[in-house]
Amino acid sequence: MFNAFHRGAPWIAVFAATCAMTASADTGSKSEWQPLFNGRNLDGWKHVGPGEFVVENGVLKSVGGMGLLYFPGEKFSNAVIRVVYKAPDDNGGGNSGVFIRIPEQPTEPWMPVNKGYEVQIDDSEDDWHRTGVLYSFTKTLAQPKTGEWNTMEIAIEDERTVVTVNGTKVTDFKEGSPVPEKKQKYEPDRGKRAPGGYIGLQNHSGKDTVYFKEVSVKKLK
Repeated sequence: MFNAFHRGAPWIAVFAATCAMTASADTGSKSEWQPLFNGRNLDGWKHVGPGEFVVENGVLKSVGGMGLLYFPGEKFSNAVIRVVYKAPDDNGGGNSGVFIRIPEQPTEPWMPVNKGYEVQIDDSEDDWHRTGVLYSFTKTLAQPKTGEWNTMEIAIEDERTVVTVNGTKVTDFKEGSPVPEKKQKYEPDRGKRAPGGYIGLQNHSGKDTVYFKEVSVKKLK
């Protein structure tokens, strides 16, 4: 009996070591995502323009606008930005956006519009202004299924920007690709954007309320 157990002991040790390595690998994979919103307050963030973002029950809530909550701690390039959001329409609107490639820290909300890109959040019927597109620059590649909470991932890889919503690719854009002319004064100026920059969340107007429960970044190797 002792000998049988003894002979099996090395296999038990190998099995235990394998489990430990798997657990360690899983932990390492999860740690690649850097949370920018701590779920408690707005520490590390700044706001410009009218309105504000508030934290309610661990979730960011847009109030009023048009303003921008941005993260001044770092410019992001060759990274994936992940936001988990919901945009209820029971109050008449669910319009917001995730701003990327903002070249310098903004002092007002229109500079990011004209110098960066807004990845739209809005269940519009217009394919150039729908959730997941670069607002008025790109036409949606697909209309993703959305629910109460949705996951948007924005991959910034040098001059390429790829956006998925709930796993469906909506945008795949490379700098220099043809874009339509600016048609409305509120649409962004055309032109090449920076390879990386600050990111931000838009509070669009008093009638638009959007919630964010996660804002995280993963660096691309």
